[in-house]
Amino acid sequence: MTAQSTHRHPVKTIVIFDGSCDFCTAIAQLLQRLDWRRRLTCLPFQIGGLPERYGLSSQQCEESVWTILPDGRRYRGAQAISLILDQLIGVPLLQRLYRLPGLAPLEEGLYRWVANHRQYLPGVTPFCQRPGSPCDPPAHRTT
Repeated sequence: MTAQSTHRHPVKTIVIFDGSCDFCTAIAQLLQRLDWRRRLTCLPFQIGGLPERYGLSSQQCEESVWTILPDGRRYRGAQAISLILDQLIGVPLLQRLYRLPGLAPLEEGLYRWVANHRQYLPGVTPFCQRPGSPCDPPAHRTT
């Protein structure tokens, strides 16, 4: 289908993660291994133009993981993780739990803690440091 190449929204659920993070890369690899239905595509936000393709900025992608559903809806942080896990199990259970009163702030707090401490968590060689990676060089970022 040639029309698919001009379609703005993905056919699969897109997971946008930090490809310079060893923990994030390990989680993306784990998600792809668990995705036996092949519903997810995990991509690092450092691929040139990727965030903008989905209406996001690099800053937004540096702050949290994003999930883009095939219909174009975007979710970040803990809600994105809930949607990803629902895709893996095939039932919208975690998304429903996320919507229960009081649970979203707890999940987001846990997500934020993990995001803020990810440099101390186990991981693998970051996606963007691997040979042949499609990531843009980090020259535009400050340390």
